[in-house]
Amino acid sequence: MVVLSNSLGATHTMWDAQLEALSARFRVVRYDTRGHGESPVPQGPYDIDDLADDVIALLDHLGVDRAHFVGLSLGGMTGMRLAARNPERLERLVVLCTGAHLEPSAAWHERAATVRAQGTEAVATAVVQRWFTTPYLAAHPERRAAAEAVVAATPAEGYAGCCEVIAAMDLRTDLPRITAPTLAIAGADDPATPPPHLAAIADAVIDGRLLVVEHSAHLANAEQPETITPAIIEHLDGGRR
Repeated sequence: MVVLSNSLGATHTMWDAQLEALSARFRVVRYDTRGHGESPVPQGPYDIDDLADDVIALLDHLGVDRAHFVGLSLGGMTGMRLAARNPERLERLVVLCTGAHLEPSAAWHERAATVRAQGTEAVATAVVQRWFTTPYLAAHPERRAAAEAVVAATPAEGYAGCCEVIAAMDLRTDLPRITAPTLAIAGADDPATPPPHLAAIADAVIDGRLLVVEHSAHLANAEQPETITPAIIEHLDGGRR
């Protein structure tokens, strides 16, 4: 089985481009991170262990002892913490467009304060500009509008609480404890978590490798599925390019 975990401000639908191909080979479970999409918005504050605990609860509910995990951005952070803390529950790990530590923490607290005061609509345009490259957004105005609507529909407290998870998170000492074979995928044009963040992950885990995908920003899986989907499948199947 493979579990797919979403980015901050996104929902399980961000994996639509991967769903058909992954489902042909694996049992696929997509879920919405707490405070997002159809998931509840628990009272905060949250931390990265809460997000990892949610995945363990999901696996337990489904009666699954071990699974592959694929996460992007906040989802990748969840996967790294899970792999370090509960290695017995993970087979293989794919992290995309993420980082083990994102500074400055003040920026995440400021974004949380903005969202609590003005709603997620206040950040939707800026967020989506980081999700996709400028040429992609120009060529797909309908995709821009749909993505902004998803961000704007995210509950303010859920979004803000997860901003604070990122502000407090530091997984750098976790990385050398990750034993699951790990594929770190970077968008070459990602302004939020550029390739050096993913290179640091691939270098620090016990069995890691890096893939940098051209012409893609923060939601690289949606912008370049023709490259990223086969790479995910190959890694989960145990192959190496």
